[in-house]
Amino acid sequence: MFLFRRRGADSARAVRAFYRSFIEQNAPEVRARRLLREWLSPDQRAQFDAKGYFEVTGSHTGRRYRIHYGTVSNVLELDDEMQPNTGWCFVPERALVAGDVMLAQKIALETDEAAVLAIANRVSMRPPSRPQVVRRAY
Repeated sequence: MFLFRRRGADSARAVRAFYRSFIEQNAPEVRARRLLREWLSPDQRAQFDAKGYFEVTGSHTGRRYRIHYGTVSNVLELDDEMQPNTGWCFVPERALVAGDVMLAQKIALETDEAAVLAIANRVSMRPPSRPQVVRRAY
């Protein structure tokens, strides 16, 4: 391990900053998001960075799906005008962070769309909403 001489608050602050940086870069959600980005095509990555979702093509039907950031009810089937047509909900059996769920959804739709849709639940066609801040007047 490291041996430090007592040199004051600057050394301790530097060690804390290094540790905090290491923890932030290796948190489960950060690692999952990094892995997801590695699996996305350049176009999907640009779309995800700009809009918070990316689109994939189903392996059997060629339908387009939009995968929004999230873990449930975040997959929308698009019609010919690229508008949401049907919502789908399917997730891995164990609880995972959003990036890992989205990667599993992407791979599932691109490799075995028919099997995925056979077990998926239809959901509302509205895209997932972002939480809104409620402000109270006092």
